[in-house]
Amino acid sequence: MNIINGIFLKYSGRMLRELDNSRRDPMQFQMEWFRYLVENGKSTAFGREHGFDAISNVRDYQNRVPVREYNDILPYIERLLKGEDHVLWNRKTRMFAKSSGTSSDKSKFIPVTDESLQVTHYGGFKRMLASYINSNPHSGLFKGKALTLGGSVKPDKSGRTVSGDLSALLLMNSPRIVEILRSPKRSTALMGNFEQKLEAICRESSRQNVTNFSGVPSWNLMLLNKILEYTGKSNLCDVWPDIELFMHGGIGFEPYREIFRRLIPSTQMHYLENYNASEGYFAFQDDERDHSMLLTANNGIFYEFIPMDMLDDVLQGKIKEIPTLAEVQTGVDYAIVISTIGGLWRYLIGDCVRFTSTYPHKIIITGRTRLCINAFGEELMISNAEQALARACTECGCTVTDFTVAPVFMELGEDSRTSKGHHKWAVEFGTPPMNLKGFASTLDYFLTTLNSDYEAKREGNATMGPLELVVLEKGTFLKWMQQRGKAGGQNKVPRLYKDVRFIKELVSMK
Repeated sequence: MNIINGIFLKYSGRMLRELDNSRRDPMQFQMEWFRYLVENGKSTAFGREHGFDAISNVRDYQNRVPVREYNDILPYIERLLKGEDHVLWNRKTRMFAKSSGTSSDKSKFIPVTDESLQVTHYGGFKRMLASYINSNPHSGLFKGKALTLGGSVKPDKSGRTVSGDLSALLLMNSPRIVEILRSPKRSTALMGNFEQKLEAICRESSRQNVTNFSGVPSWNLMLLNKILEYTGKSNLCDVWPDIELFMHGGIGFEPYREIFRRLIPSTQMHYLENYNASEGYFAFQDDERDHSMLLTANNGIFYEFIPMDMLDDVLQGKIKEIPTLAEVQTGVDYAIVISTIGGLWRYLIGDCVRFTSTYPHKIIITGRTRLCINAFGEELMISNAEQALARACTECGCTVTDFTVAPVFMELGEDSRTSKGHHKWAVEFGTPPMNLKGFASTLDYFLTTLNSDYEAKREGNATMGPLELVVLEKGTFLKWMQQRGKAGGQNKVPRLYKDVRFIKELVSMK
């Protein structure tokens, strides 16, 4: 172990002990945070409206406060955006993480307090790094810099509040020691023009010793390819010989794993998933051999979980009491509900997870509560789509840089015959397959092996026809996202969408 790692682990000793305790008994932390949240919520406008003074336990809380989606909490957020204080949290809220969401065009403004920034977001990264160095004591992570592809922020007209990508808010408020260990410099990372930012990062970061990077795989892939173009190197190991860690999140990594391995052909490279959303830092992969992530229980968040088959009844108010972390089971798909020191109360974030174990409580992300295609009863979740795509790429020796899927509905033809509905895949390849028809057939096959509902609808072409593949030119998704004003790491390509509107826009790109 080198000296720097030894100092870092000594500094992180308390956090590592806390992680061990949370693996054995996460509810001790959860109940501490529950009491803290309710006590601090009493003096807010929201707390007074919902009678927080009368809440003495979790069941009281669940019966007094309904589960809310973004549109339900938006009136409170609009009051904060106008500068009103103590609406959702009993401290001033001046920062908002702007998120497009995965299945909505409309921007969301998620309140971020100084407390949630420090305890939840920075705390999550500290836990992940402590866990990584503890597992890899000979790591050279701190001998170089962390590459960051940040977003941008914008103050409102009055100057009272700022909004922007979460990554930009994190960069704006990062401590001095982080600035020393990060590349590029803050002013470059916060540049608003995405193309100019990529060029500036290439100039700065290609000359530095980068050992790790983090963020959304698709955006980082774009940056890494720009670095190779700029340097003229064939792979990233020739640019950064000491590179060893990619902390990824935001979208599924499996469709990208092989292409990253080709870009970074190093036996010392590690890939770890972390679950860091605008609303909070929820989980991280603490064991590289296990693809599931450890839920962080001591991070300013109180968790509840709605079994997916109960979701509509909960949102309609028919069911109020739902499982906490003490009551979840493995193998069940749950919608996550959070209450946070950022001022979100019983907020449905829209992600769907499944516990792979309890004690320790580990999860995988299985999709979005609203991100699924069910046009023909096929119930295609994003996890099915990403796994099938990854397997098809492996089978056909190709790589995919971006994709989106939508249903094509049944139509009545001139001969009074109804055409079969099917799924349309718009795909941008990194390395294309030798046989496009063979790839489409292989992808369709793997979808049937991963999803029994899809298989049933596809059997004998009963309800659905074979999928349709549309190949897009390289760079199409980037141009499309730029035209929509959504270029940057916090914005995600809508993977599954309800109709082919997005695909038509992509195909029409010149």
